[in-house]
Amino acid sequence: MLATVLAAVAGASNAGGFFALGAYTSHMTGYLSQLADNLVAGQLWMALIATLAIGAFVAGAGFSTVLINWARLRRARRQYALPIAVQGAFLACFSGGGVFSSEPGRIFSLACLCFIMGMQNATITKISGARIRTTHATGMITDIGIELGREISGRAFPARPIAADRRKLAIHLRLVGAFLGGGLVGALGFSRLGFVFALALSAILLALSLPALLGSRGRR
Repeated sequence: MLATVLAAVAGASNAGGFFALGAYTSHMTGYLSQLADNLVAGQLWMALIATLAIGAFVAGAGFSTVLINWARLRRARRQYALPIAVQGAFLACFSGGGVFSSEPGRIFSLACLCFIMGMQNATITKISGARIRTTHATGMITDIGIELGREISGRAFPARPIAADRRKLAIHLRLVGAFLGGGLVGALGFSRLGFVFALALSAILLALSLPALLGSRGRR
């Protein structure tokens, strides 16, 4: 359930980032390609922006891991609630990016959203034991193709039984569907409301995490 909600929020944030900033922020492959292309073309400013996006994503993933490990050392029962709450807070900050019409304001918003995506990817990766990455649809779609291939192989070559992991297939289909559905909602929301729509996404993450954080504090 948590992974599904996070995938939907990632899809909404990613689509919203495109409407608000003209850039997708949930995967770094595009930015790595942009970095290489812009360096060759001599467009150093654009190369610097791509580097900033990649750095923000890495920083978000690293920060999420630090928070989770810190919570584990404190034997916190809700170790994943804290990074999810921080993601919600950063989404609230992202909603203020629309206040800045200047280029620095847009760059701040881009870095903020990439940081959030890095945090979320690391959080769900830690929760799932590296089996799921909610912001990385390419990996999930690849896994769907692999399991479908295993299913077809098992039926085509009965002498050598090959069983597909149907549970894994169902999980990835659900997550890809959630990412797509979130993208549709995010595209609609950001196209109508602009940056302020990020407050709704922030509220979802805070609603998921704050009760767990407040509950664990109350038991101390």
